[in-house]
Amino acid sequence: MAVAKTEAAVPETIPTGGAFLVGPLGDAQVHAPESFTEEQRMYYQSAYQFMVREVLPHVERLEKKDYPLLVQLLRKAGEAGFLGIEVPEAFGGLDLDRTTSMLVAEAMTLLGTWSVSIGAHTGIGTLPIVFFGNDAQKAKYLPKLATGELMACYALTESGSGSDALGARTKAVLAPDGKHYLLNGNKQFITNAGFADVFVVFAKVDGEKFTGFIVERDMPGLVVGKEEHKLGLRGSSTCQLAFEDCQVPVENVLGDIGKGHRIAFNILNMGRLKLGVGATGGSKNAIGLAYTYAKDRKQFGKPILEFGLIREKLARMAARTYASESMAYRTCGLIDDKLAAIGGEKAAHEKVIRVLEEYSIESSILKVFGSETLAQVIDEAVQIHGGYGYIEEYAIERAYRDQRVNRIFEGTNEINRMLITGMLLKKAVKGELPLMEAVGELDSPVPAASGPLGEERRAGELCKRMALQAMQAAVSTFGTDLEHRQEVLAAIADVVMEAFAIESAVARTLAHDAANPVRAALCRLFTAEARERAYSRARYAITCTLAGDALREGLAALGRWDAYVPWDPVADRETIIEAMEPAGGYPFPIR
Repeated sequence: MAVAKTEAAVPETIPTGGAFLVGPLGDAQVHAPESFTEEQRMYYQSAYQFMVREVLPHVERLEKKDYPLLVQLLRKAGEAGFLGIEVPEAFGGLDLDRTTSMLVAEAMTLLGTWSVSIGAHTGIGTLPIVFFGNDAQKAKYLPKLATGELMACYALTESGSGSDALGARTKAVLAPDGKHYLLNGNKQFITNAGFADVFVVFAKVDGEKFTGFIVERDMPGLVVGKEEHKLGLRGSSTCQLAFEDCQVPVENVLGDIGKGHRIAFNILNMGRLKLGVGATGGSKNAIGLAYTYAKDRKQFGKPILEFGLIREKLARMAARTYASESMAYRTCGLIDDKLAAIGGEKAAHEKVIRVLEEYSIESSILKVFGSETLAQVIDEAVQIHGGYGYIEEYAIERAYRDQRVNRIFEGTNEINRMLITGMLLKKAVKGELPLMEAVGELDSPVPAASGPLGEERRAGELCKRMALQAMQAAVSTFGTDLEHRQEVLAAIADVVMEAFAIESAVARTLAHDAANPVRAALCRLFTAEARERAYSRARYAITCTLAGDALREGLAALGRWDAYVPWDPVADRETIIEAMEPAGGYPFPIR
């Protein structure tokens, strides 16, 4: 296959992380599926065909925890190059751009068990060594991880520390011989643990210095527990790990002692980004299942696809997925642009880490919005299936169970909501984002709606102002105590997410196919609902923040941004549904 590379962009023209909240919603060129290169599309199609030919024929065996088969298929994926997408060429990988990596991840979402297993190996299992390993560690592990000769996993969570990763109690002390660290403690919910050969483990050296380690399965003192029996993802391996004076050579310390948080948090950023893309792929899959069923299922003498409520469900599912997809690949493109534009002498992995940190706000948004979009889409898909959606024979039943954990993975959606608002405010305090300047412009006139999708562009701007007003009230009222007002942080994050979603969908459409009536209908349908959600959450944030006359004044000020615009939802619904026929579901599949 040809290698997809991103051309260098001018650094000053690349928006910084979080800048969407303070910049104008224009028609600047944004990355989207319409701008994928032929090489990127080829990788997607190759991965999709691999799923259809190699993985899906074995669904029943894989769901029954046939790990020898799962490992065999993972090694086949390695032979095809899918395990080494982000591994440097010097260590046996392809070293492709992030967009290509995300496209391959999206293609792998046709089966949750497989998607999680391969994702844990290539992402959180392999990337810590790619980004933080020294040359000797990379040379020892990466070539075999890229081929599938070795399988990897990531061990961070403990029974008493999930979202609070730095609260881990697993301890590492230097052995008397000075050649090993002795690890003691336990890890919980470790994906791929049942068959992994390499474990990226976090422990506190001397009980204080949070540090990463590379642990091999046969190192004395590592005990892999029994398989967990889960609600969903039943074919994936999830076990506890116990470390009982586990002997880890000193050369297997990953990164610097006491700097494990850099590994953990940056790998989580990448995981959130990839989860958002994967959830978008899952939403497309569910729309396809629901559309096909609705077309074939007859009630009262005609296909249920002809009923208005079914058509409304499918149109709303497609509109939200369009927004989720627009956000996801916009962010991937920004990351690729920034990586291509960064010069200097810093090591390649340091460049990636800096950029992942730069777009950590967007990564958290994608994780939350994508996983909740998937939950809503699959729930409606089950409803369209009726009673059959509750039967194991139908793929949507398995998808319903599999999707639930996405709102828990990679930091719960609650934690990520607090991170979104917290990181925005932190960047403002550090002078990296002109939030306060934007707040100072709240009284300036909102541009009138004009041109294609003018009302939707204006709605995106109004949502930004809602978020800024709610932030201003919260910071003024609570000051540094705001970090403890979780309900306010979460409500503001919801408004921010809706603003980013509207802007991404509209900017994509304006930049790539403004005259397309289907894209315009998707934007209108999504924006009409997102604007209402944003206003409701902004009002809640202000109500939780202010009281008395200040509350009445705050709500009156907020009312300026609640500009409902009449529209024709039935006409847009019909436009979207008609476009589903040739596509067999989601109107814009990747081809």
